[in-house]
Amino acid sequence: MGGALDVNEFVAGYLVEVEEHLSASTANLLAAEAALRGGESSPKAIRELFRALHTIKGLSAMVGVEPIVDLAHAMETVLRAADRAAGSLSASSIEVLLRGLRSIEERARALAEGKPVLPAAPELLAALNALDLAAAPSPPVPTIGADPEILAKLGPGERVQLAQGVAGGRRALRVDFVPSPARTAEGVNITTVRERVGKLAEIVKVIPLSVPASEGAPGGIAFALLVLTGATDEEVARAAAADGVRALTVEPPVPPAVAALAEREPDEPADREPQLRGVVRVEVARLDDALDKLSALVVTRFRLARAAAALRARGADTRDLSEILREHDRTLRDLRGAIMRARMISVAELLERVPLVVRGLGRATGKQVRLEIDAGKAELDKAVAERVFPAIVHLLRNAVDHAIEPAAERRRLGKPEEGVVRVSCFERSSNQLELSVADDGRGIDRALVARRAGRPAPESDAALLDLITLPGLSTLDKATKTSGRGLGMDIVRRIAVEQLSGELSVSTSPRAGTTFTLRIPLTLTIVDAFSFLCGDQLFVTPVAGVEEVVEIDAARIIRGPAPGEARGGAMLPALGEARGGAMLPAPGEARGGAMLPAPGEARGGTMLIERRGEVVPLVDLGALFELGASPARRALVVRRHGAPFAFGVTRVIGQQEVVVRPLEDPLVRVPGVSGSTDLGDGRPTLVLDLVTLSGKVSAGRGGRGALARVAS
Repeated sequence: MGGALDVNEFVAGYLVEVEEHLSASTANLLAAEAALRGGESSPKAIRELFRALHTIKGLSAMVGVEPIVDLAHAMETVLRAADRAAGSLSASSIEVLLRGLRSIEERARALAEGKPVLPAAPELLAALNALDLAAAPSPPVPTIGADPEILAKLGPGERVQLAQGVAGGRRALRVDFVPSPARTAEGVNITTVRERVGKLAEIVKVIPLSVPASEGAPGGIAFALLVLTGATDEEVARAAAADGVRALTVEPPVPPAVAALAEREPDEPADREPQLRGVVRVEVARLDDALDKLSALVVTRFRLARAAAALRARGADTRDLSEILREHDRTLRDLRGAIMRARMISVAELLERVPLVVRGLGRATGKQVRLEIDAGKAELDKAVAERVFPAIVHLLRNAVDHAIEPAAERRRLGKPEEGVVRVSCFERSSNQLELSVADDGRGIDRALVARRAGRPAPESDAALLDLITLPGLSTLDKATKTSGRGLGMDIVRRIAVEQLSGELSVSTSPRAGTTFTLRIPLTLTIVDAFSFLCGDQLFVTPVAGVEEVVEIDAARIIRGPAPGEARGGAMLPALGEARGGAMLPAPGEARGGAMLPAPGEARGGTMLIERRGEVVPLVDLGALFELGASPARRALVVRRHGAPFAFGVTRVIGQQEVVVRPLEDPLVRVPGVSGSTDLGDGRPTLVLDLVTLSGKVSAGRGGRGALARVAS
């Protein structure tokens, strides 16, 4: 036991704990602000906020970060007084407390980066000490029908919380749990009871009681759980291992003096036992290392498969080896799933910071904005989450600063003064997430965007998106603190499309609002992919970006003129557009006595195929990459901005897991090529992003020569 204790070994764990408690504190403080706007108190949020700050203070004292100790202690004092005032905070108090949370976060970040931790700002400490909580209206405190021993330990905030629950349609119950050796042997203690009851009810308070020692209570102690629930008495009693429950009566609130009812609550409730959660914190670097090892195993699997195929070609009996390889494939896929699940975080966790972002934007712009979040149960890789969050922030800035109208303008338009921004997401498939940011604002003015860009007004949402994502384009005459520099939407496009190989789309209606939608992969490193040949060249593309693989019927290919090319002195109509009451001829149909040219007969035209009544542009990928004249027999169909696009390939080999390595060298980075992989032959195989490539080809910016050089 010699030697002094080195607290540095605890710093990493301390920073993780502080980050979690700060996130919870911000959420509770914003909940208290929302309750204040509705004219209500928020006793539960205030108590949870107090407990989080109390924990931060204790942890900071343990590792010697005194500036955070000072800040947390000053904030605790404010929250203690707020709890005695039945959970009421003034608007000025919330603003100062938010500043305190930001100050703690800044100092924790400085500690993580090895920088000096600055002392707490004297003006902030003074503002916390000078908060006038008397300005916050204290709600009437209700009368609770319970034993005097229980009432003596109930604070005003807990009484208000019970009354609010009853007013919301739930029942207030008292549930008694008596520990005993027999129950302990069965694994039933106050901790497990709290967990089980917490699934059925909201626990307002757990009060330890001293009771006469008896056969039923050999330890002379019991616990009274005060809960709010909609479950039946039998369900709650079974969860608490109790013989029964008792209802608590909540009389109409009366305004007695709050001070007379205030009871000092111990800093740490006496009933609280150490809880061991089934969670192990692991640094992301360790998960990255495990993923790298898994990536090496995936490449080795390809090499094993090639070696087994070579043995079979020489006439060797490889049946046992083939069975082992199949079992290896299953185990490797399960291992991949386990590692990827360990790397996943919930989208709800990703969006925890969004309410604070929107609140700050609303205050900076002077607009009233209500945020709605629907995150569901979707999850995504932490690396993807870290990349996509800046794009979400830019979309929120765009919505609040550009889209949501000022209150006066909304009143004139017959809209509620408070604008709405909605963030929602869900998993579109097992490997793709769809995330949208919508508002009920003014919509995008196409004519204004076109004038700013010096281009014709866009007729479609896809063309509009191409304009608003131009670097440097802004509809504001003067840059503000939040936007106006013309970088936001360009950054969103680069993150969603180029960095994450996803898709970005927009839909907008005048005076009704705008919705931006991002479709991004759940993970980037190991993905399911199609491998295919263009001539003799092998490529892969992620399965998530391919809608369908179809067979090409050469007899049903339509070859039209190049874009803008006239035929007979007149421009051709758009696809499917009538001319003189007639539609464009079907594939192979005569026009003026002559058949449409067969594939390869016309030069410079656009090839089209028909798929279930839908006309789809077709591009021969081998010809685009200048890989020879092998005929395209299959087509990979993708969608960009909702419109289909097909790439012709020589042969689709199959579907397999691949390890994607990004192309870091700017000299070989080309739109449409997202990285490379190793299929076991030691040669790099290009990973194509067909959605991005379809956009470049459609815009006439395919970079044909550059693509050909990379492909070779």
